[in-house]
Amino acid sequence: METDCDHLELGGMSGFEEGAELNGFEGTDVKDMRLEAEAVVNDVLFAVNNMFVSKTLRCADEVAYINVETRERNRYCLELTEAGLRVVGYAFDHVDDHVQTPYHETVYSLLDTLSPAYREAFGNALLQRLEALQRNEQS
Repeated sequence: METDCDHLELGGMSGFEEGAELNGFEGTDVKDMRLEAEAVVNDVLFAVNNMFVSKTLRCADEVAYINVETRERNRYCLELTEAGLRVVGYAFDHVDDHVQTPYHETVYSLLDTLSPAYREAFGNALLQRLEALQRNEQS
């Protein structure tokens, strides 16, 4: 079950536009992956135990690393590039060159495959949001 519902505005900022502006490259395709990684973290932090952009591994315009601990207490190091996100290690700040995992277009798709508890938390947040919208329409 894929839960990539346009992230349902459950998190903070998303998209690359802010990153381009902050770098002074308005209207270009230049993307700062550290800014995008921060947006990824803000979008799904509610559904994991811990998630943060690595301060140890080098981030650049084309790559950033994100550490995540799922609600099952499994730790991963994720690589974020133009190709998407993928697991590159099974500990914080650890890149294992032998790990060959597929890229996911979204963090939602990646976490959906890694963590049943993420899927449940996302579904609960969606349900709460829908209930709140229904209450607002009725009042």
